[in-house]
Amino acid sequence: METVSIIVPCYNEQSTIRLLLEAIHAQTYPLDAMTVIIADGMSTDDTRIVIEQFEREFTELKITVIDNPQRTIPAGLNRAIDTSQGDIIIRLDAHSIPQSDYVERCVKRIQANSGENIGGVWDIRPRSSHWIARGIAAAAGHPFGVGDAKYRYASTPGEVDTVPFGAYRRSLISRIGKFDENLLTNEDYEFNVRVRESGGRVFLDPEIRSIYFSRATLGELARQYWRYGYWKVRMLRRYPNSIRWRQIIPPIFVLSIIVLGLLAIWMPLFRWMFSAEILFYAIFLGIVGLQLMIEHKDVSMLLSAPLAISTMHISWGSAFLISALESLLGQPDRDKVE
Repeated sequence: METVSIIVPCYNEQSTIRLLLEAIHAQTYPLDAMTVIIADGMSTDDTRIVIEQFEREFTELKITVIDNPQRTIPAGLNRAIDTSQGDIIIRLDAHSIPQSDYVERCVKRIQANSGENIGGVWDIRPRSSHWIARGIAAAAGHPFGVGDAKYRYASTPGEVDTVPFGAYRRSLISRIGKFDENLLTNEDYEFNVRVRESGGRVFLDPEIRSIYFSRATLGELARQYWRYGYWKVRMLRRYPNSIRWRQIIPPIFVLSIIVLGLLAIWMPLFRWMFSAEILFYAIFLGIVGLQLMIEHKDVSMLLSAPLAISTMHISWGSAFLISALESLLGQPDRDKVE
């Protein structure tokens, strides 16, 4: 029986950390072959109290909590990897809920040599019952919102460019190294670029599933996608060939709005072009909103989903452009993201 270390970066997750631990405790993989290492970024809420309460109730699941004073995800992952001892490492998030056979399916795929890094599909759920939160969850799983990020909606297994979380043998870390602590986000994607550049395969199995709670408000969503867009440029400086069309379209869209909007002030032709672009984009958003309204039987999707998708596109695209400009001007990377 191969041993498994589940590594979890965590910060202020008192509302979801128990849900994760309960889901791990309910896994079909033997509990005595699993350990959980939680790298806590010095939480200021009751996260650690919740973990301690769970440990007292379920002593058969081995849980280790370590400090992550850097309070970044890649640093937490690396501290957890250093502490882990399992043959296989599985990364999860503190606001995710793996399906009961998640670990078992990951291990089987690894043993079958399906790929060097194995992942599954997110079942995206709203973090609250608010109509905006419901729209954000729906938008985060729609191709118009996230492009060809297959881990959000795929139904067939196969090789992909990246997977969320990831499961791999410890030997992979020895071969390609741990997570890049200079990136404050996009750490999973950068890790998977190195997997592929080393000749390895990143494999997605849609039978490996976990619930992922999306952001609850448009403000939180905007900050999340701002981070994604900003740090994507930093990663692309090292791996320019890793760019995907889903990552370049938002900055092109934002740039076109800015350029056409400025030119429209003086030239009628560009006024028409600017108006046409906004109109077509609004039409596409409306079609998606209507589709999701019918699919979810929720009339609020007609407005909430377009708001969420446009927030994702504009936040990502704007941050990407600003980060690219900073890179051209030789400005240093920002040392934190909020």
